[in-house]
Amino acid sequence: MDKFIIKGGRRLTGEVTISGAKNAAVAILPAVILSDEPCVIENVPNISDVNICLRILTEMGAEVTKLDANIYRIDPTKIDKYCVPYETARKMRASYYFLGALLGKFGKARVSMPGGCPLGDRPIDQHLKAFSSLGAEYTLSQGMIDLHSEKLRGSQIFFDVVTVGATMNAMLAAVKAEGLTVIENAAKEPHIVDLANFLNSMGANIMGAGTDVIKIRGVERLRGTTYAVIPDQIEAGTFMAAIAATKGDVLIKNVIPKHLESITKKMEKIGVNIEQFDDSIRVWVDGPLVKANIKTAPHPGFPTDMQSQIATLLTLAKGTSIITENIWDQRFGYVDELRRMGADITVNGKVALVEGTGKLMGAPVKACDLRAGAALIIAGLAASGVTEIEDIFHIERGYDCMEGKLRALGADIEKVSI
Repeated sequence: MDKFIIKGGRRLTGEVTISGAKNAAVAILPAVILSDEPCVIENVPNISDVNICLRILTEMGAEVTKLDANIYRIDPTKIDKYCVPYETARKMRASYYFLGALLGKFGKARVSMPGGCPLGDRPIDQHLKAFSSLGAEYTLSQGMIDLHSEKLRGSQIFFDVVTVGATMNAMLAAVKAEGLTVIENAAKEPHIVDLANFLNSMGANIMGAGTDVIKIRGVERLRGTTYAVIPDQIEAGTFMAAIAATKGDVLIKNVIPKHLESITKKMEKIGVNIEQFDDSIRVWVDGPLVKANIKTAPHPGFPTDMQSQIATLLTLAKGTSIITENIWDQRFGYVDELRRMGADITVNGKVALVEGTGKLMGAPVKACDLRAGAALIIAGLAASGVTEIEDIFHIERGYDCMEGKLRALGADIEKVSI
């Protein structure tokens, strides 16, 4: 077990380069299964969720070759299994993308129920609804999901709620289904567009990704391709919050500014200066931070994955801020840890009241999930004294060399074995 030790109070300055998007990579890697030829995937983040995906592919028979630090060649042509090992898959939520990919390729799949961060119920009913609409039958037994179909056929799929995971799984299963599939009430996140672009680069026929109606015309085969994963908007947003919390001045490189619009608008309301360029943004603070109200929502709304980081920033702002969480039931698990550092936050159901105290104090804390861990890092950077963060395996699920990037910006942070 490892932990982070942070000596706070240092201003972040310099340049940082954002890695590939976690939420895109964990869908694109299983999607390679659908190809009839090898694929080369670039800008792959070095995070534990990605490493689990690559391990699953290897265990299923794929040949995975690391060509460079963030580039992998994956040959799926020798995959001879349709069952994802339970012990591996249960460690990450995104293991359910193997359901859609395997079903689309082989007409059958067996994958364990998703794991990942403890953010509340993670129902897969909309995933199963999509698979059923395409002609698949399913059974649930002993924590495993079994799918089977003699032939997948295009269909009308309407989601009862906006769901990123089910939208992407429906796309994976439908690209080789016979005929036309129309997905309505689809999620619109950037990583959905990235998955569609990747599949289209292999020869799929997907239209409308990024809108609430996606149309997919099934094709018989998909070819190999070389493709680069988009930059991670949440990593970029996390660094934006860390820079603001330390009153720093940093150029954030390898971003798509349009993907950051909802985060940028809120940051500017709080008092953060942001200058946008083609593929980078400069973030700096030269005045007081002020209160703001946040409501999480599906894209293009404010992302739930940035809620805890912005809450940490608001503890340092003047006034009372209100945060409403509309996506996950248990997203405020980090609050007790921030209180240990002097934060004044009151939670009532889906609403948190943040009283800006203007200061935080170092303390021993634990990361309870991925984004909560990021919030605690931000708090530690801004706090006076020393902060020790345990259970950092949560953080390493989604951030590529977080401590190294922060050290390069002047932070005093180290990872030590417990």
